[in-house]
Amino acid sequence: MAFEYAPAPESRSVVDIAPSYGLFIDGEFREASDGKVFKTVSPSTEEVLSEVAQASAEDVDAAVKAARKAFEKWSALPGSERAKYLFRIARIIQERSRELAVLETLDNGKPIKETRDADLPLVAAHFFYYAGWADKLGHAGFGPDPKPLGVAGQVIPWNFPLLMLAWKIAPALAAGNTVVLKPAETTPLSALFFADICRQAGLPKGVVNILTGDGTTGAALVAHDGIDKVAFTGSTGVGKAIARTVAGTDKKLTLELGGKGANIVFDDAPIDQAVEGIINGIFFNQGQVCCAGSRLLVQESIQDELLDALKRRMSTLRVGDPLDKNTDVGAINSAEQLARIRALADSGEAEGAERWAPACELPENGYWFAPTLFTGVSQAHRIAREEIFGPVLSVLTFRTPAEAVAKANNSEYGLSAGIWTEKGSRMLAVASKLRAGVVWANTFNKFDPTSPFGGYKESGFGREGGRHGLEAYLDV
Repeated sequence: MAFEYAPAPESRSVVDIAPSYGLFIDGEFREASDGKVFKTVSPSTEEVLSEVAQASAEDVDAAVKAARKAFEKWSALPGSERAKYLFRIARIIQERSRELAVLETLDNGKPIKETRDADLPLVAAHFFYYAGWADKLGHAGFGPDPKPLGVAGQVIPWNFPLLMLAWKIAPALAAGNTVVLKPAETTPLSALFFADICRQAGLPKGVVNILTGDGTTGAALVAHDGIDKVAFTGSTGVGKAIARTVAGTDKKLTLELGGKGANIVFDDAPIDQAVEGIINGIFFNQGQVCCAGSRLLVQESIQDELLDALKRRMSTLRVGDPLDKNTDVGAINSAEQLARIRALADSGEAEGAERWAPACELPENGYWFAPTLFTGVSQAHRIAREEIFGPVLSVLTFRTPAEAVAKANNSEYGLSAGIWTEKGSRMLAVASKLRAGVVWANTFNKFDPTSPFGGYKESGFGREGGRHGLEAYLDV
């Protein structure tokens, strides 16, 4: 008999959300130049959390000019001095981690145990890590005296709002650049709280600027002549549009885009451990992860055993209030994303795949999708080719390692992959043949600030994290 879990809600009182927020430019909050605003909504309840300023092209220009002005003094500081600010920011993030975790869960919809135990520790770790690099840039392997690029224009997605901010801002500041960052339209609040952290840390005015807005704001930022470096994480379609905008200019560009990660389970894999890795690979953050293991490749001889175990485990997943510490699967980020997930799942059924989901009572309000499994999937199915960005797993089979590699690489994407086997030699042999930027062995979705992350093919180019993450922000 399954255990019954009593509700264990995290208190909302630990975070104070203001009724409205302005743009953070040159160290101060201000209204949008044309007075336009938009609302940010909690995905789990559809309640309006706050009203946020919509940055115009004029606001983008003001932010870039503020960053350009601040760059002269910031880049001239000794690395050890820049490091002090980054260390201070990291410590404040740790001190305010509970507040930020609740805020992120409210604005994004992911479970509190993920924001509390994964997102926030990694955010602080990235600032600590790059603080350590700030006075050692000459030893990073990019020449004895590498120089910063200037002003970085950074556009981040809604699936990991604060973590993606850390991935972008920490190496940029460590290298001596100043930044103008645009968070996603549906998750602006943690970036605005980070602006307050910058003030709390005494960061010089103009070094970090936060512009909230929709795609037009991001497009204006990318196209601005005062930007020296563009960093984008998000959809492949938008990444291609950004590449076209930047083409022919002197701007440096890195893109971290979509994925269709293959999780390969061999017949000698530890089944229970593999099942946990599969669950983490596709249902972590409701599958709204660019490197999600959304394609499960199972060796034919263990298909039935593995799927039985996987279905039993899926039946124990708790879907519901993201602020409940027992929740495993939270809300989908927006109505638009939910509609896309539903459309692709329906296409899987229409094309002949067999759909299965555990008995699951979804809340009446908010955006929800039950954890879903498709079997009988062929490589021609849309659900095997297109990024769903939701809690939907497509299962394919293979007989030999060569077939597994061929099927894993048969994708326009190349961001992540996983290998499950007890043989170290097989791990290394298969990993060396996979065209993926990150390959996990007997685990999945493990991140560390010291390790680079990025993809191949339509998953983008450039690396974030580790020593490699500095290169994109240095003139090398």
